[in-house]
Amino acid sequence: MTLDWWLTYLLTTSILSLSPGSGAINTMSTGISHGYRGAVASIAGLQTGLSIHIVLVGIGLGALVSQSLLAFEILKWCGAAYLIWLGICQWRTSGAINMNALASSMPRRKLFKRAVLVNLTNPKSIVFLAALFPQFIIPHQPQVAQYLVLGVTTVVVDIIVMIGYATLAKRIAGWIKAPKQMTLLNRIFGSLFMMVGLLLATARKI
Repeated sequence: MTLDWWLTYLLTTSILSLSPGSGAINTMSTGISHGYRGAVASIAGLQTGLSIHIVLVGIGLGALVSQSLLAFEILKWCGAAYLIWLGICQWRTSGAINMNALASSMPRRKLFKRAVLVNLTNPKSIVFLAALFPQFIIPHQPQVAQYLVLGVTTVVVDIIVMIGYATLAKRIAGWIKAPKQMTLLNRIFGSLFMMVGLLLATARKI
């Protein structure tokens, strides 16, 4: 994997983490209701669930590459198309985020377990990773090292973004709950997803 492709992946996974979703909602809600310590437990749980998804996707794609490079190439193109479709869906999404539904009093151990389940039960997470990883994996180079780089990058970026959400939760909570602002945010991230999908569909690895 070249530095240019890693930087492209860094941008893509940053957009994924920044895009409002179940993980961001859970982190913001926990930060507001339980403070920074509760948010830390929640973030740790989210990363545990995300890491499990990364391992599952890595094992599955690794087996696919070993059996059929053609199937891997097809999956790569389908992944780029999926990113564009995801962008269109997010562009069309409107409405406010209801963080109160997640707010409740519970110990940090339960906050951790809840966050693990939030990511594990989110099918979009594993589908997104399965669509994204093939865009940056070079089949004829060592697979484990490439999956390790992508996985660590994904987790580190998500930790940084979630800490930002937890820190700024009280400041941005009122703004992000408004339907008009939420629609604008969805259109911004929807456009970014479509841009990345088009970029990956037209750019080829050496």
